[in-house]
Amino acid sequence: MKLKINQDDTHRHKDIVTCVAWIDNNELYSCGDDRQMLRWSGDGELLGPVATTLFNPPPVKSGTEPPPPVYVTEIHWFPAAPGKGQTGTDVYVVGGTDGRFYLCTKGGRLEKSVEAHKGALLSLRWNYEGSAIVTAGEDGQIKIWSRSGMLRSVLAQTGYPTYSVAWSPANDQVLFTNGRNLIIKYLQPSNKPNQWKAHDGVILKVDWNMVNNLILSGGEDRKYKVWDSYGRQLFSSSPGDHPITSIAWNPSGEMFAVASFNTLRVCDKLGWSYAMEKPNSGSIYNIAWTPDGTQMACAGGCGGVVFGHIINRRFEWKNYEVTVQDVHKIHVHDVVQGSTEHLEFRDRVVKASLGYGHLVVTTSSQCYVYSEKNWNTPAIVDLTNNGRVTCIQQSVDHFLLVDNLTGIQIYNYEARLVSSPKYAGLRADAITVQTIALSNDTLAVRDSADDKAIHIFDTTTGRPISTQPFKHTMEISELALSQSKSNVGRQLVVVDKNRDMYITPVGKANWKKLGTMVETFAWNSETDMLAAVMDYKFVMWYYPNVVFVDEDIAPLTRFEKDGSSFGKNAQITNFIGTQCTLRRADGANVTVSNITPLPAILQEHARKKQWEEAIRLCRYVKMPELWACLAAMAIFGNDLNTAEVAYAAIDEVQKVEYVCYIRDIPTPEGRAAELALLRHNSKEAETILLNANMYFRAIKMWIGLFNWDRALELAVKYKTHVDTVLYFREKYLRSLGSKETSKRFLQYAQGVTVDYEKIKAKLAMEEEAEKLGGKAKAYQ
Repeated sequence: MKLKINQDDTHRHKDIVTCVAWIDNNELYSCGDDRQMLRWSGDGELLGPVATTLFNPPPVKSGTEPPPPVYVTEIHWFPAAPGKGQTGTDVYVVGGTDGRFYLCTKGGRLEKSVEAHKGALLSLRWNYEGSAIVTAGEDGQIKIWSRSGMLRSVLAQTGYPTYSVAWSPANDQVLFTNGRNLIIKYLQPSNKPNQWKAHDGVILKVDWNMVNNLILSGGEDRKYKVWDSYGRQLFSSSPGDHPITSIAWNPSGEMFAVASFNTLRVCDKLGWSYAMEKPNSGSIYNIAWTPDGTQMACAGGCGGVVFGHIINRRFEWKNYEVTVQDVHKIHVHDVVQGSTEHLEFRDRVVKASLGYGHLVVTTSSQCYVYSEKNWNTPAIVDLTNNGRVTCIQQSVDHFLLVDNLTGIQIYNYEARLVSSPKYAGLRADAITVQTIALSNDTLAVRDSADDKAIHIFDTTTGRPISTQPFKHTMEISELALSQSKSNVGRQLVVVDKNRDMYITPVGKANWKKLGTMVETFAWNSETDMLAAVMDYKFVMWYYPNVVFVDEDIAPLTRFEKDGSSFGKNAQITNFIGTQCTLRRADGANVTVSNITPLPAILQEHARKKQWEEAIRLCRYVKMPELWACLAAMAIFGNDLNTAEVAYAAIDEVQKVEYVCYIRDIPTPEGRAAELALLRHNSKEAETILLNANMYFRAIKMWIGLFNWDRALELAVKYKTHVDTVLYFREKYLRSLGSKETSKRFLQYAQGVTVDYEKIKAKLAMEEEAEKLGGKAKAYQ
């Protein structure tokens, strides 16, 4: 990735440029100490001055003292409402050195002037909803104002000038500077503020990203730092040559810009640097990204406005390498065949994604879908006017676009709209690749209002799979869906705020914990294998479904290797076939070796129910991990002979005996119920037995599990074997040397006669009846 600088040699401002602000992707406003407001195109071309009454007030009456001149310290445009595109952004707020802020219209008319602070107003921000303004000034006060400029509250009073403020993603907290400290304060006075020492010098700029919930800070100690929302440091740069005068998050949350004297740097969200340029700008006092995140504008201390474009973004998939060479050009290289393709676009490239044999490129007006079989004639989708694509996700047969205007749209690779899933409270601007997952038949989206909830949709119809969203016990940070077409069904993996990883089938929320201290994870693009870096180890689950089949052998089905060489905060960028690529915290890409293709082959045999071939494969390679996977696959596929062989190979003697016991059960319902018990799913086993009218076996199952209350409840409900339950309950208590204390059992013991000979006869009759039922079903 590179940063392309565009700067006019002629400084259009005659003094320091203090602030810049984008109206949309193609229009910029700049203000300076020369008391001019200039308008620029997205290509860096000056469109002319803005005639505003802020700098040119109407003449005053004779004998009246004219107002002092206004010098602008900051400008912020009214944010676009979710789902409204860029409409309505014709209002902006301006802060001045006179301590006032001014509400102005795009046409230059001054709507309102509000006296806010004593001394200069140093920083101001609309919240993300546009319902409130926060201001900070030299007097050290933090104030909250209504949209119309009415004072709501004085949030804080500090002993230092407050140079920068930022809203939290939920608009319920404000981050501000206090000398060398950072303070996060809730709007509700009952909540305690969070304060910590962040820098060794005065902090000049802060920013809080709505998408990734991370905080940036930079100060006079010449360092920039990345923090989480709890004030824990994630990254600290080495000292530079000059104080950090400006920082700004990219809207996507994947990168940020840092500036100082004659220096502009673009960094990854983890802190390492993508690119650095040395524009002749003087100190850069303000950075503004376009809403689509493809370029930035900087306010230079020498009077110039610096434009920066992000180019040379690279994407890889198998033997293809795609590079966004310029804002209008993409280069495709096939490293195996040695062929190259050059793709040109009329509009600026905003987003691109490569995967599953297709390249998806979005510009400001269209979406282009290329196939690896044909790079000349793409399928084209016309995008909504004023909308911008913020996220692209791909699966084998579909891809989705997240647009800030239209929401989520799912297309096939012929560019035909498949569905448009929606739910109440959908905020497209808060969706990232970490909070949305797509597979061939399922879409999963984390609720932006409730981080514990996940909405599951059918990709074909766009309708939710269940009436209520899936709920987790903790806030969810990341989620991903399995991609392969397997017989285990679609599975969802999440990592919560505690960095614990859970898995569940998509059909129902049955959460099983896979690991803790998980830094990154990814599903394989072709099989049901899962990779993760956790606790400084690289871990591979060859068959994650084992936790729903036989949790006892789950540790045997995973591969571990030392991951200390990856360092902290490594991220898995792709997991394709037998190659897993990670990006370390310093930006270096590392490929994990020793990933065997054998689990994928075994999964394919199990999918096709080729059990003999699967056994031969395991016997040939002699890997305990494969035998354990085969045992779980065989149990899931109800093949007891294969399960017996596999359990024997890993010395699970008790499981072998249990499988032999299950195989001798005469009825298929009885065998299915015992297999459900092997999966520790007693409720499913009971349902199977009751649906088959096998009441005795259901009661016997609960007796064997020592769930006496449920056994008695079934016996009473179906009016059978009450005496059997009482007999085995009495025998159990006698072996423990205890007496009956349950009122319910004491009640039935008084009214039911327990005769062991009768019970023994009934048990024999039940067994005989079950054998006859099994023979009859086998005959049918």
